[in-house]
Amino acid sequence: MVPVPTLGMTRGALVASPALRVVFFGTPEFAVPSLEAVAGAHDVVLAVAQPDRPAGRGMHMQSPPVAVRARQLGIEVVQPPKIRDPQFLERMRQLAPDAAVVVAYGKILPATLLSIPRYGFFNVHASVLPKYRGAAPIQRAIEAGETTTGISIMRVDEELDHGPVLAVERLEVAPDEHTPSLAQRLSRAGANALVPVLADIERGRAREMPQNHAEATLAPKIEKSEGAITWNEPARTIYDKFRAFDPWPGVFVDSLKLIEIEPGAAPPTPAAPGTIIEIANEAVTVATANGIIRLIRLQRPGKSPVAASEHARATGWGVGAKL
Repeated sequence: MVPVPTLGMTRGALVASPALRVVFFGTPEFAVPSLEAVAGAHDVVLAVAQPDRPAGRGMHMQSPPVAVRARQLGIEVVQPPKIRDPQFLERMRQLAPDAAVVVAYGKILPATLLSIPRYGFFNVHASVLPKYRGAAPIQRAIEAGETTTGISIMRVDEELDHGPVLAVERLEVAPDEHTPSLAQRLSRAGANALVPVLADIERGRAREMPQNHAEATLAPKIEKSEGAITWNEPARTIYDKFRAFDPWPGVFVDSLKLIEIEPGAAPPTPAAPGTIIEIANEAVTVATANGIIRLIRLQRPGKSPVAASEHARATGWGVGAKL
């Protein structure tokens, strides 16, 4: 079995080759660096994004970031409500693309679509496959306390994140890193890894390694209810959820949202989980199943975030009380 190339391996000097005709599928900001990278090296003949959605306080209709950036680059954009729409599929056949790239598009692609490009579809996935297949690989990796993760460039088939891998780049995950920061770094790494893979595909020298499906793990979509934490969890588990679920859904105890927290070691004198150990100007310290959590800023529903010490005074919290 041929090893998967990584960006750190010598791949030889890139030689100029004819640009591929590429259709780009993507929706969120995460996909924009890959769109820019592909458009800089190839002929992106069409960008496909999810339809506009209401967003913001006024719930005005807004185009997704990929659609906005594609138009700025002079690329035609389509936003089909249904990816199996016959008119859209016919448009794809008429374009006769050499390849298609999909980055966080947000819909499962049918076999009828996958068969259209000459070389197939290629995906930038934010994990080292076969780990964390699914909709939320970045959040799930942080939630699990992973210290490394990465980007995989894979061939798309009909199953979820199942196709062979063409390249991998690994990144360290900092112990205090949150989802937005890691997503930004992974999006840039994916863009950098994608262009050499497309060049190898054009030259007929791309190497594909089947995934070890027995080692696959899943990264399902985040549900709002997952943000609920209890003090019976270890401090590190709570903190990893806090990092993973930033900005949405956040973490909360009952209706109290934890806006800024930090973990710490277990206190010298053991206390039951949920017990307030200390109230100071900079933090309210709470015991967990293993270690402590310092609450720095909190937010009640419909209110602005406040210092935890201010919240403690307003609600009558005291040392020794149980939350």
